Amino acid sequence: MQKTIILLLFIVSINLKAQETAKADLNCFNKWAQKFDERGAEDVADGTYTDVIVTFRSGANAECFQGKAVVKEHKIEIFYITLDDGTYEQVQRMWKSEMNIKDITINNGISKTLITKDNQLINVIWPKKIKPKKAGFKKAAEPTDD
Repeated sequence: MQKTIILLLFIVSINLKAQETAKADLNCFNKWAQKFDERGAEDVADGTYTDVIVTFRSGANAECFQGKAVVKEHKIEIFYITLDDGTYEQVQRMWKSEMNIKDITINNGISKTLITKDNQLINVIWPKKIKPKKAGFKKAAEPTDD
């Protein structure tokens, strides 16, 4: 009986540690993608956006930077990273496929993933297009003796 309890406690502690590790493993891109999956996003209209996030991913690592993107015909025409001095630097890479750069569609507030020749993954995110959090259920009052 004592061995069973110890084994059960051991399994529970491993499970809790695994859950903590899974939460800690979310990088900046995964956090945004999860939020957009939960809430959805408004359509991204044509125009210039100076409030986007540009993400660069390699394996489980991700870096997210402020940026700017120009959208034409509901596709990204060009995008930039914001520098510390407020200027912009165009994102230029050697893409794995020429078709990849010519058709950067936007779905649910996040661009199609671009893949560089060295397998870096790049996305552009529109955080202001995320739909508001849905209202939760209002709890009923408890009965009283009045």
